[in-house]
Amino acid sequence: MKVELLAFDSMGVRSMCTFVETPDVKVMIDPGVALAPNRFGLPPHQIELERMGKAAERIAERGMEADVLVISHYHYDHHDPGDVIPLEIYRGKTVLVKDPNNDINRSQRDFRAPLFLGMVKGRASKVEVADGKSFAFGKTRVSFSGAVFHGSNSALGYVIQTMVESEGMKVIHTSDVEGPIHEDQASFLLKERPDLAIIDGPMTYMLGYRTSKEQLDSAIRNLRQIITSGVKEAVVDHHFLRDLKFREYIQAITEGADGGKVITAAEYMGQPNELLEARRKELYRK
Repeated sequence: MKVELLAFDSMGVRSMCTFVETPDVKVMIDPGVALAPNRFGLPPHQIELERMGKAAERIAERGMEADVLVISHYHYDHHDPGDVIPLEIYRGKTVLVKDPNNDINRSQRDFRAPLFLGMVKGRASKVEVADGKSFAFGKTRVSFSGAVFHGSNSALGYVIQTMVESEGMKVIHTSDVEGPIHEDQASFLLKERPDLAIIDGPMTYMLGYRTSKEQLDSAIRNLRQIITSGVKEAVVDHHFLRDLKFREYIQAITEGADGGKVITAAEYMGQPNELLEARRKELYRK
């Protein structure tokens, strides 16, 4: 199994786009990319815009190769409404989606999900609700958790987690659990004990605003439990890599824990960490 992390926050954009290739099938999870419209009172810097363009090109290239595309939820950093990534990536493909009618907040149910489904209608060969289901592609199995909170509660909706299993290897992509904060968000990982876990880490850059100290402590406990459960590598990224102090929190997760290593998506791909959003003020000063 080959895993390619195409676009993540440690690479300078908002995304968790992942490409998994097995002998049977090529799966793309969350083909979207975006930038923070406002950070530190500043719009995206030109360097960020250029980085998003390059990320969109990578996603489009791999998206055209994919057989299956997964949409974990309907936020625009996880799918693109045709603005920067061509809708042709869905042509003739199987598209597995978060249930657009159940366990979903109003903005996604009434606008974003219908918009997306309308765009892929007539392009995709098949669109199926994936929540809690499992699909076979040859000897590869693509399975999904039930819906769990996007973060600490239902305000931002729900997401589904994706597992690709082939040749005795398991990879799980959690989507936006922002931690995981809650036990049910961690349970899919703890049950399956994947070789590689691709996790949306806690939103530490909003500590005291969108994330409480109690929620952060819970996320650290859950991550420690995950990396000591048999997971070999944990890529912790996305919301987590919007904070320049992320290594301090990685130390809190791993200190004294005998388990798998914790790295960023950029590090997994052998690239330097480039936290462009977190460095936006610095980019403008330069």
